[in-house]
Amino acid sequence: MSQWYQLQQLDSKFLEQVDQLYDDSFPMEIRQYLAQWLEAKDWEHAASNDSMATVLFHELLTQLDDQYSRFALENNFLLQHNIRKVKRNLQVCFQEDPIQLALTISHSLKEEKKILENAMKDEKNHVSSLLNNIILDKQKQLDQKVKTVKSSVQEIEQEIKSLEDLQDEFDFRSKTLHSREHEVNGLAQNEIKQEKVHLHNMMLKLDIKRKEVINETASLLNEVEQIEGLLINEELVEWKRRQQVACIGGPPNTCLDQLQHCFTLLAESLQQVRQQLKKLEELEQKYSYEGDPITQKKQFLEERYDTLFITLIKSSFVVERQPCMPTHPQRPMVLKTGVQFTVKLRLLVRLPELNYQLRVKASFDKDVTEKSSVKGFRKFNILGTNTKVMNMEESTNGSLAAEFRHLQLKEQKNTGSRQTEGPLIVTEELHSISFETQFCHQNQQIDLETTSLPLVVISNVSQLPNGWASILWYNMLVSESKTLGFFSNPPAATWGQLSEVLSWQFSSVTKRGLNSEQLDMLEEKLLGPNNCFSENLIPWTRFCKENLNEKPFSFWLWIEGILELIKKHLLPLWNDGCIMGFVSKEKERALLKDRLPGTFLLRFSESSREGAITFTWVEMVSNVLFPAESQFHSVEPYTKHQLSAVTFPDIIRNYKVMAAENIPENPLKFLYPSISKDQAFGKYYSRPKDPSEPMDVDDAKASGYIKTELISVSEVHPSRLQSPENLLPMSVDVFGELTRQLSPSDIDSVDSELACHFPALF
Repeated sequence: MSQWYQLQQLDSKFLEQVDQLYDDSFPMEIRQYLAQWLEAKDWEHAASNDSMATVLFHELLTQLDDQYSRFALENNFLLQHNIRKVKRNLQVCFQEDPIQLALTISHSLKEEKKILENAMKDEKNHVSSLLNNIILDKQKQLDQKVKTVKSSVQEIEQEIKSLEDLQDEFDFRSKTLHSREHEVNGLAQNEIKQEKVHLHNMMLKLDIKRKEVINETASLLNEVEQIEGLLINEELVEWKRRQQVACIGGPPNTCLDQLQHCFTLLAESLQQVRQQLKKLEELEQKYSYEGDPITQKKQFLEERYDTLFITLIKSSFVVERQPCMPTHPQRPMVLKTGVQFTVKLRLLVRLPELNYQLRVKASFDKDVTEKSSVKGFRKFNILGTNTKVMNMEESTNGSLAAEFRHLQLKEQKNTGSRQTEGPLIVTEELHSISFETQFCHQNQQIDLETTSLPLVVISNVSQLPNGWASILWYNMLVSESKTLGFFSNPPAATWGQLSEVLSWQFSSVTKRGLNSEQLDMLEEKLLGPNNCFSENLIPWTRFCKENLNEKPFSFWLWIEGILELIKKHLLPLWNDGCIMGFVSKEKERALLKDRLPGTFLLRFSESSREGAITFTWVEMVSNVLFPAESQFHSVEPYTKHQLSAVTFPDIIRNYKVMAAENIPENPLKFLYPSISKDQAFGKYYSRPKDPSEPMDVDDAKASGYIKTELISVSEVHPSRLQSPENLLPMSVDVFGELTRQLSPSDIDSVDSELACHFPALF
């Protein structure tokens, strides 16, 4: 999609900015008619090269002539007139100064790109803002509902106080009337009759008041049930899914504090309802009557309260931080035997009376009884302190939490070979850790239990990559059930699902994920150019178990090796966007073909499991028989072992090829598309050492050594190679050794022999 086409899809506020870039000297008609041609030329370079600017100026006039001819065929007189006018104005303005035209076009294209970038940022921010607003609105609505419940509880509290006052008055007047009933005075008898009428009315009012309180309490519990269902079945489920995504590198999970706030307010409201029910029971014990609504409804309301409160408490017991080895913080749920791991529990109901009252016990593979009968399935014991008391001091925000910091796993040794007898390989066995505690409620012990996400247990760190692949695949595809037998028949994934997860693997450890072009290359590499998989579904075996394109490693192990290479040796370059990384050789050549000689790009090797990086550059080669053509040269990829000795920016700065007369020269000039090498990598070059003082020279003489610097040198000029794709980097020491072993006459003899057999090279 051309840049000009993308610009035309923008909102009017951005189109106004585009309109301001063009005037009569370089009108928008040219940009419209010659969009693709203009974008294909290197106007930035032409702006500093008079001859190139002149050539492009005349090519532009030719392009306008072609447009004029097309409009003539269409009998479009108006457009012919416009083209003729545009061409005349260009000749007047730039005939004598074509560099100015190149500057104008280069500036316009750059400004267009900035407008596009700002538009995309604006759109991304808009989408993000909409999502945040939706989440905030949802949270506000939920918070408002919980506050409404709290307010309703307070209103019922006042109603009960009013009921108590009314009943106390009724009780007092009833007793007073009873003591006066034996008076014989006529006047007193009349007063007694009036009092009985008044008491009857009070009785009716009392009954109405009791019914109102009971009905309001029932309605309140209905409202609590709805909000509790929303909290448990939606909000908590969404948080757990976000936790899964965050664990495998996705966006950070939102804080639990908002959920805790709602859980706690709801629990406090229910506790207050419980106190109100007790108060109603006391009122009933003081005075009751036939058809008393308290007598009729109290058991039902108490049972509803118990159910709601227990459900809320049970659901609030969660794993806040999944099991993770501190040595591998970005690879949770993969645990190595004998290595400590941490895990953190949290109760979302924050009640001070529960502080130090809940003792949590950790168990491994609890209740997975069916596995005990599976031959070869590994079993483990938890070592370390597997019980912990929840308290409010375990967290900075005062939540009720318990963190296990020193747990380890030890395999129970059984006779027989695990690898030959087990139903699954080690890295596909899924296990879990359960956490239990008891909550005392109304003199009844309530069991609370929560379980970690499925995890993989390894015995050797070399199993970590495949173990992490299992964790990725499971959490990518499963969000509800905790099926530990998942890999007995693992489902396939779509490329859309997998591509997002792959990008997360990079963005979680660097500042950059993968762009669409990089993901397109990976899709073709995984699925093949013709996509041999139905409906774009990628089997688990294709991702992690099958050898990739006849290489002795899988697709995932190749990605894993590149991730390690970036983290340890290329992180700043990757974050700055200097590394194109994932690009096929065919696309690489297409990108470099029309670029200036010495333009190069950086890509990852497709043939190294451990991760390797190479650079490819373009040069123009010509001879008497053929016109100038582009040739491409790639060095043998650099692995982590080589990059441990010298930084990659220094390799690029010092790289040499042997030119004519054995004079080494650096062929790398511009990082694709046209960034000066020193501008792109200069800040990463090793700092030059201070000039040696005279005393340093004496020290060097005394030691018998002079300081040296390692650089990469290709021993044969690339233009003389038949297959220039794999030039071997050669250090100065190696090249020197070759020249010491071969005399000039020997070298000439080799050249003559090569010229006889491969004349096209000379």
